[in-house]
Amino acid sequence: MPSDDAARQVTVVPGGPILVEGPVELRTPDGEVVRSDRFVVAVCACRRSKRFPLCDTSHRRRTRRQSSD
Repeated sequence: MPSDDAARQVTVVPGGPILVEGPVELRTPDGEVVRSDRFVVAVCACRRSKRFPLCDTSHRRRTRRQSSD
């Protein structure tokens, strides 16, 4: 586990979550604090997650519109 002074690795997954080396403490816009001790934490980037700010893979379930030809 990295020390508090070490830089944490953050990976942006196209169309998916933001992966952050843990442990992390996340503050939501309404002031709620969410903590995770996992070694990698998936942070929701699409705001579809029912566990926001943590990812629950809701980004995978989006439906595509039918094109009208």
